[in-house]
Amino acid sequence: ATPNIRVRYNTEAVDGHGEGRLTGLTLRDRTTGVVEKVPATALFILIGAEPHTDWLPETILRDRWGFVLTGADLLADGRPPAGWPLERQPLLLETSLPGVFAAGDVRRGSIKRVASAVGEGSVAIRLVHEYLSHG
Repeated sequence: ATPNIRVRYNTEAVDGHGEGRLTGLTLRDRTTGVVEKVPATALFILIGAEPHTDWLPETILRDRWGFVLTGADLLADGRPPAGWPLERQPLLLETSLPGVFAAGDVRRGSIKRVASAVGEGSVAIRLVHEYLSHG
């Protein structure tokens, strides 16, 4: 509904233009093959907007969109999900399967930015070490 935004399906950015800053893009329609140059001052790449988590076992809980629930998102009234076998609550990035961690765009509530996903990955490694040392 915003007049200066146009959603383009089946379109890929194949080139960027400008000196020192972005001033335009070359777009290609993947259906028709038509190439078009358009003015642009910013480009946001959003990957991970649709999680591909169908391959995960049902024991790893997900929200209605398929994003993996971790940490506090697993709690209901302060309690872990049914079947949680440990006395402690799930760790920050831990899924409903103890010892399995999720980081980045696949996780519910993630920021959907590469830097955040990388940061979460390093935190997940620390949590794996904690899990392995304490269970």
